Amino acid sequence: MATAAYRPLVSVYNENNESSGANVKLPAVFRAPIRTDVVNFVHTNMRKNKRHPYAVSMKAGHQTSAESWGTGRAVARIPRVRGGGTHRSGQGAFGNMCRGGRRFAPTRVWRRWQRHVNRNQKRYALVSAIAASGVPALVMSKGHAIEEVPEFPLVVSDKIQEYQKTKEAVKFLRKIRAWKDIEKVYNSKRFRAGKGKMRNRRRIQKLGPVVIYSKDSGLTRAFRNIPGVETINVEKLNLLRLAPGGHVGRFCIWTESAFRKLDELYGTWKSESRKKRGYNLPQPKMANSDLSRLLKSDEIQKSIRPRMYVILTKVVRKQIKRNPLKNPLVMKRLNPYASALRKSMRHLCERRRAARELLRKRRSGEKVDATELKKAADVLGVKLIKYKEYKKQILAKKAKWNSILEKVKQAKEKRAKTAEKTQKK
Repeated sequence: MATAAYRPLVSVYNENNESSGANVKLPAVFRAPIRTDVVNFVHTNMRKNKRHPYAVSMKAGHQTSAESWGTGRAVARIPRVRGGGTHRSGQGAFGNMCRGGRRFAPTRVWRRWQRHVNRNQKRYALVSAIAASGVPALVMSKGHAIEEVPEFPLVVSDKIQEYQKTKEAVKFLRKIRAWKDIEKVYNSKRFRAGKGKMRNRRRIQKLGPVVIYSKDSGLTRAFRNIPGVETINVEKLNLLRLAPGGHVGRFCIWTESAFRKLDELYGTWKSESRKKRGYNLPQPKMANSDLSRLLKSDEIQKSIRPRMYVILTKVVRKQIKRNPLKNPLVMKRLNPYASALRKSMRHLCERRRAARELLRKRRSGEKVDATELKKAADVLGVKLIKYKEYKKQILAKKAKWNSILEKVKQAKEKRAKTAEKTQKK
């Protein structure tokens, strides 16, 4: 909940954008709490009250004679169009899943179109919208071009209520530097996106200022043909005009007499409204909504502990877990000896490759130095022997295997003989 900044007096400007010398006390309604949630809720419900009932035809999707074929035909039991001689016959009908059928849950005119809004809630929303219209930051955030407007809220003399011609109204808007907001409306004219183009809502444009008057002496006729400009009587203020779209911050131009009537219409916190029986302005929960000023005040600073300043020397970020078997840098961090080990393994692989090459040459019959051959055998972990000794070892192994096979054969024959004897008995 926020409230507008308090200013005791507001200057009144004439049609030439000069101060008339008169000052008006700022009405209490401009210091009311700004509740955007209430404004949005009330605006949504109020807009629903202008809807026209619509519905599809009661006969839509049922304007054919169709009947289900029943069971036993291996087809769905959906009603089917009668007859023959056309593609339409035999096609499904009526169901929402069928081509040419009715829709699911067709719209009805007896829907609950309108919404009742509590009177006090409507007043709360309207008061919030008026208060927000006096805050330049909120008005600018709504998109209004008010940078050159002399004062906010903008109050002008009652002479403009007597304007009859549009050229007078245009001249007045140019003088008070509000024409920039009208130019924004001119530049925003465009075609609507969607099917609204077919429904008499072809063009759209932004909104400009709203002129709030007390007595219409021709003012509405003068301003009605300027794009984006709206006029409204101060006694008939409407939330749909002051907060279009449910967003607070409409640019309002007040006449002096209309501005003076606000206290009478909405009252103050000391006295109730004269026009709305038993109505008082909503009380804000905070007298001062400037939180930074409150927190820095001596009273609050005394009762809270001093701030702890933490000096962050290094920002700790989430590290990616890398595989040390694939990443040498990570492996070196884990095992400093890993690089020396890799180097020694590389050297050993080169020595083994050279030793294998030397043995290959020796097998092919080339002459190889005996000392180098011995070194190669040591590197590969093999023992070099002469061919005669090798042949002896092979023959010894063969003899050993032959003796084993002979023993196995004898054992088999012995088992066979014992088996025959047992059978004869």
